[in-house]
Parts: sequence; structure tokens; C-alpha cells
Amino acid sequence: MLDVIIVGGGPVGVFIACELKLAGVNPVVLERLPGINQADKAHGLTGQVVRLLDHRGLFERASGSPVPVAAPNFFFGAMPLPLHVLGDCNPMHLLPINQRDLERILNDRAEELGVEIRRGIEMCSFTQSDDHVEVTVADLDTGAEATLSSSYLIGSDGARSNVRKQSGIGFSGNTDHHIVDRTALIAPSDQFIPAGAGRVNVAGLGTIPGSFYRTERGVFTIAMFDPEHPMVYTAEWEDEPDGNFPGPGIPMTMAEMEASIERVIGVPVTLTPPREGAPTLLRRLSGRNTRLADRYRDRRAFLVGDSAHVHSAAGGPGLNLALQDAANLAWKIAADLHGWAPDGLLDTYETERRPLGRRVFMQTQAQTALMAPGSDVTALRELFGELLNDTTNVQRIADLLAGSDVRYDMGEAEPDELTGWFAPTTDLMLGDGQKIRLPELFRTARPALIDATGGALASTAAPWSQRVEQFQVESDGTMASMLVRPDGYVAWSGNDRALLRAALERWFGQPADG
Repeated sequence: MLDVIIVGGGPVGVFIACELKLAGVNPVVLERLPGINQADKAHGLTGQVVRLLDHRGLFERASGSPVPVAAPNFFFGAMPLPLHVLGDCNPMHLLPINQRDLERILNDRAEELGVEIRRGIEMCSFTQSDDHVEVTVADLDTGAEATLSSSYLIGSDGARSNVRKQSGIGFSGNTDHHIVDRTALIAPSDQFIPAGAGRVNVAGLGTIPGSFYRTERGVFTIAMFDPEHPMVYTAEWEDEPDGNFPGPGIPMTMAEMEASIERVIGVPVTLTPPREGAPTLLRRLSGRNTRLADRYRDRRAFLVGDSAHVHSAAGGPGLNLALQDAANLAWKIAADLHGWAPDGLLDTYETERRPLGRRVFMQTQAQTALMAPGSDVTALRELFGELLNDTTNVQRIADLLAGSDVRYDMGEAEPDELTGWFAPTTDLMLGDGQKIRLPELFRTARPALIDATGGALASTAAPWSQRVEQFQVESDGTMASMLVRPDGYVAWSGNDRALLRAALERWFGQPADG
């Protein structure tokens, strides 16, 4: 019997497979597509997930830079967000990367770890018993069906998740059919000239922000992630959404994209298609979905990523939320399979992650409301702009966007100031004199006790030595000792050894010596 079957081999499915493999579990990924999806999708990661990838050594692979740097500016609801005023408290780290390149990096990592990815395979159905899951799959080339057994099933199969539907889990939310989003990749042209500082000169209009330029007719974006393949985007609020395109099922054209841009910005444009062999994209989405799974678990079946939540892409929250779902769930499933998971550990996946999904549900709808046309919205934006002159408000919005504003309940009545939050990025001096960044301690995705007491905690943690790594670090008295879970969150900090022992039992089971 297999340990875990993961349905869906996109970035989230492959990432959770890598996390499980690092935790000593053998997952199998089932993916319908024969290869990495080459479609133009996400163009970067934002927020706390960038720090998570730094923990795994994947940030440097993806960026070529050793250390994440916070962005000086961003946006919220098509309004500029002056992150530079936050100084060292800025949580909005960015990793500009096309999703297909991220998938390639994750697939390379999966191959290094020996993760099995079966391509061209579709899940047809599954059933559950008390101790395993039976999954019926079909080979899309031959049509042959087979049955696989595993201890757990993870649905990473997108917004139309078959795993979610067959689990009977509701997908509550709404679809706004009055919003039409259009996107196209184009070739460089004199129509759009970069003007520096994220601004673009548009022929016949002048210089505008490249990101989310709002008018009383909609929103326009010209993204220069790759100057050789600019991407144009519009959002229009239409009383009769079908009035400006031929109808559902009919592909969008460059002419339709040109007409939409003209309606939004008020000047005609001429778009040049990408050169032959370059990535292409012409996409129209009629209706904007915001939905959250009613539950993240049905017995032995779990949901991660878009299977559990869909929302507007404003602010790039998708992979930030989804990859952290994966990191949260993987080590808990591994603990159960290894036999040392404390009672209720698997239940904490939903109690910890669904509130974050709910906040993304909330903030993306708020951003959509701030982008809408209308004089009332313009007045709201004026007021919101005044609020953003207060650094405290900028900090609150930045934390919301980064996903760093939710503190996990680690079971302590009066937790230390670090407990429950994502571990701080700091430089350490190990006991042997080696200088190291804290993220470098988590390349293997194992829990770790960072002991800044000179070794006073060693005897308390010794019974968990096969599960929890220990690192003695030098301290001038200002650094707190920390017990950090594999997903990067601090389960305990301070000096109280009784509370440390309680945290070790709460998250990593009874000690090996009983």
C-alpha cells in the first residue's frame, strides 16, 4: 500500500510531495498532463511563502539571489502601498518567477528526492475505509483503469477538484458575473514604453502606473515581467457581460483585447501578437469566483491549494496561501504515518489554515470593491488613500497581504512574543563557531530546537532527538530559544523548560522513551 496519493501535479502538488519525502514518507503524484504546464499563469510569489522557500533552499534556485529582499512598494485594490515606510518590519518579500519556471524547479527538486510523478493519469473515483483509501485511476493514453491503495489522499487538483466533489465538501462563496477579465501576451511595441519606477508611457495617453491603472470604466495593467513578452490585462464591470464578446466558448481575439483596452483607458491601441515560438496567451474570464471549502478534510482525504480556495489574483495571494497549506499538512501526515502524531494533530491542519483562507477570501473581495468604477468607489479610494498615510495602517495591510497577520494557537495560555508566529529571519552563531542564517537550518524540513541557553535545554529535548534536531547557538542574552515546526512556525520560545516539554509533547508526540 502507498503512503500518500496526491491528485494534481502542479506546483502545490509537487511541493507537498517534496515535503512528504523530506519527512520520510513515499508519496505518489498523479497528473493528467503529460508534462509541465506551459500556460502563462502566475508571475511571481509574494509574502511569507518566499521565506518558506528560503527555508528549503528553493528561493536561491528560483531567484539566483541568496537572501529574500522586501519590496519597497506594492499595491492594494489598485492603490499604491508605500511599503518602504515599514523599514525592517516590511513582510512583503517578492520572488518574480513565471509559474512554469517555478514548476520546473520544483520538478527538478522532486526528481532529486526520488518523488514518483505519474503523468497522463487521471483519478476517476475513490472510496475510504477506517485505515486506507482506494483510488481508481485511468491511463489517459490507453484508457486502462487500475486501483491504488494508500493511507491518505491529498486533493491538489484545482478549483474544480474531483477530490473535493467526491468528498462531498461544499465550496461556499460567490461568482460575480458582471466582471470580465481579459489577458493577452503581446510583442514589444512603441505603444507601451517603460518609463521607470513601475510606470509606462502609453501612446496617446501619457505615463500611467503599469500595475492596476483604474479609470471610471475599469482597470488596465501592462506588466513588463519579461520585456520581450509584455502582458496586458483589463477588468471591466459590465451590466450585460456578454455584450462585448461573441459568446461563451468562442476564443478571444487580439481585436477583442484592443477594444477592451480602449474602453478602459479611452484611447485606441494596436497590439502586436508575440513572435512565432514565443509564449502565447489570449484569455477571457467572464465571472470572478471567490470560494472557500467548507472543510479541508474528509477523514483520510485532504484539500490543499485551489482545491480548498479560489479568489481574485489581486496581490498574488494564490501560491502564498497554497504552498503554506502544503507545508502545514505534510509534516502532520508524516507524523501520523510514522506513528508518533499526538491526538488531534491532523485536525490542526484545518483549524490553522482555513482562517488564513478566510482572510484571503475577505481581502481579495475588498480589493475588487476598491477597483470598481463609480463615483462612490472613487470617494472610498480617496478616504482609503488618506488612511494609508498612517504607517500603522500600511503595516496592517502589508501583514494581511503577506499572510503574516494570523498567529497560530500553540496551546499556551500566555505565550512568549515569538510563539505562534513564523520564525524570524536572523543570523546565528552555532556552538562550533559557524555563522549561519536561521533559514539554513530547515533545508531538511525537520523540526528544530534552537537553544540559546548554552545547552540548558538539551536534557529536556533529548527524548525527542530522533524527531527534533537541536542546535546550540551563541547568544548575548537578547536572543530567545525557539522550538520551530517544519512549516516554519514557532511552537515555543523562551526559557521555561516545563513549557518546552509540553510543546514537544503537543506537536511531536510522547517521548521515545515513553
